[in-house]
Amino acid sequence: MTHQHAHTGQNRRRLALVLALTATFAIVELGAGLLSGSLALLADAAHMATDVIGLGLALGAIWLAARPAGRRATYGYYRLEVLAALGNALLLFAVAGYILYEAWERLDSPPAVAALPMFLVGLAGLGVNLVGLLLLRAGSRESLNVRAAFLEVASDALASVAVLVAAVLTGLFSWTWADSLFAVLIGLFVVPRTLHLVRAALDVLLEATPRRIDVDELERGLLDVPGVRRVHDVHVWTITSGWDAMSGHVEVSADRSCGPVLREMRQVLRDRFGIEHATIQVEEPSAEVSCSADACRSG
Repeated sequence: MTHQHAHTGQNRRRLALVLALTATFAIVELGAGLLSGSLALLADAAHMATDVIGLGLALGAIWLAARPAGRRATYGYYRLEVLAALGNALLLFAVAGYILYEAWERLDSPPAVAALPMFLVGLAGLGVNLVGLLLLRAGSRESLNVRAAFLEVASDALASVAVLVAAVLTGLFSWTWADSLFAVLIGLFVVPRTLHLVRAALDVLLEATPRRIDVDELERGLLDVPGVRRVHDVHVWTITSGWDAMSGHVEVSADRSCGPVLREMRQVLRDRFGIEHATIQVEEPSAEVSCSADACRSG
């Protein structure tokens, strides 16, 4: 087993453990929220559900990356991750909408809330989040995928703190409206994250240019390679989260060989734009013969 594969295996196991802890406690919070009457706990359960999605996608990306592509699915089954993300995001919108509606209904006559169970469950939720952060901390330095999951858990730790504050205000000062107020804050915190998830999923499905990549800058970077005379028909898209691809046509001057030019262009794409998968077709400049198109195609 190589050093890289060892890290991948460790990250997969840690992600799986954090996913199990988070999913289990999201169910616990849901039950506790229903029994205690705390809308803040229900909101935090929904927030933890977003973490379950993020962790599941991170774990799924690692698992799918290990599966070989076949003749029927030459890119593999990476898009299943994106479809799952879109479906879960739509479900989360519905949950967040319910929380905001229920909070509005409670403003006039806030119901009684059991502050002590709310506090204890919120404290336990914070503990689960801290354990998750400890498990993912090392991997977050090695993998962008794990780092995204780390940030998901960190944001949920803040939501657990909000539940604790609401429980203290309710228990000590009988501010029953605090539960609804913090539920709204947590719900509003979930909505933009869910919107980002929907937008990212739609961008992948529509094969839009990744937001982090400027196509004009990419073309200029390829034109900076000695011997490249023209770049056109450039397409950049995302196969799945963290895996961008590019295709395009270039004209190379007759005084340079295709092989070195292709290697230098792939180096630019990899180092400056993080694109590992590129298909570049080299074309002959008009009135010049540099090399055959078939011999100069890179995949």
